[in-house]
Amino acid sequence: MTTVAEITSQMESKFNSAAAAGLDLVFQFNITDDENFNVTVKDGTCALAKGEAADPNVTLIMDKETLVGVMTGETDGMQAFMGGKLRAEGDMMLALKLGELFPA
Repeated sequence: MTTVAEITSQMESKFNSAAAAGLDLVFQFNITDDENFNVTVKDGTCALAKGEAADPNVTLIMDKETLVGVMTGETDGMQAFMGGKLRAEGDMMLALKLGELFPA
């Protein structure tokens, strides 16, 4: 089974810095059956950290299986959201940017 640590390392390698130019955002990932983590995207860079971000722009809540599916491209994020497997709190439109920032 893939761990959240493996997923976060894959995210760093997939990061599209061109899509992040001029952005200053914090994405919080609350994984119901594993570790929570957050991603800070700022001026073309990304930094991943374990735990809770102080003031995220958007919080995404899902289980590990959904996270793996979305990050590998096997699961469409919008379908996961519509199917209740993914919840978003805060600026939900920013969640759509994740596909550009971390292409599958």
